[in-house]
Amino acid sequence: MSRIVILGSGAWGTALALSLHRRGGHQITLWAHSPEFAQEIIDAGENTLFLPGFPIPGAIAITGSEAAVADAEIVVSVVPSEFLRPTLARIRPHLRPGQIIVSATKGVEDHTFLRMTQVIAETLAESALNLPIGALSGPSFALEVAQGQPTAVTVAFEDPEVAARIQHAFSSESLRLYTSTDVIGVELGGALKNVIAIAAGIAAGVGLGYNSAAALMTRGIAEITRLAVACGGRRETLAGLSGAGDLVLTCTGSLSRNRTVGEALGQGRKLPEILAGLGGKVAEGVLTTRAALGLARQHNIEMPITEQMELILNQGKDPREAIKSLMLRPGKEEH
Repeated sequence: MSRIVILGSGAWGTALALSLHRRGGHQITLWAHSPEFAQEIIDAGENTLFLPGFPIPGAIAITGSEAAVADAEIVVSVVPSEFLRPTLARIRPHLRPGQIIVSATKGVEDHTFLRMTQVIAETLAESALNLPIGALSGPSFALEVAQGQPTAVTVAFEDPEVAARIQHAFSSESLRLYTSTDVIGVELGGALKNVIAIAAGIAAGVGLGYNSAAALMTRGIAEITRLAVACGGRRETLAGLSGAGDLVLTCTGSLSRNRTVGEALGQGRKLPEILAGLGGKVAEGVLTTRAALGLARQHNIEMPITEQMELILNQGKDPREAIKSLMLRPGKEEH
């Protein structure tokens, strides 16, 4: 049995708690950002804001207390990227040697351009804590994980023995984990595909067809791979679950918040209105777009789709003009 604390009571954190509970053999705690929200979940018996319709068994502890992480053997971070640092500052005094941290957030930090495991490591270094930190990523809509539909993801740690331990602890008849030592590739694949999903949504929103969607996804994975390899990731990782697999899901699935944002942009709606309509849920691709471009410029990597998404999201460029800009770029070799 492992004592597992999940930081973040959004849809994905709640779904992971339900999946681990179904597997059995663990003591599960779901940490909410405030005691008030934790109490709301307890009183309702479900997460009515982020994952309604799924009763949370009483065996899953719900808390808003940072001290809950003190007894954990495994801490799973599912905190949105923009709130990760302040959340870590709150829980850091309660962490201890011997714990394992799994990051399940798909994002790149704005302004610093750091991956989530890098943000965690940098924050823990302030307390001289040296804990194994890895990433969990792959094609995994929270709703379907909560439903118990078969899902496969990748867990990556530099130490393969730690990855194997998480694989054993999390795997069940509905959640299959593959291991990797390529933390960089797994994280960047999961983060950057959200940018391409916005582009796919825009293409659908303006009425483009299957040809356009296929082109976007194919060229999207090409630019994701270029950047990931430049940062030290492995090309084959981006052909796997946390790369191409997650990209296909997020670009085509109706449950994708990033695709939904893009589709609304393609239909002419404005970004602030779209984000307000998400009801507190996060579309990580919106912030990741700017961060991805910053990271790409650090490594002198060309990312034309991401560049056009930045112009649409932050400078109000017309989506149709952005598509025209992509199509009229100078001719290139494919590889």
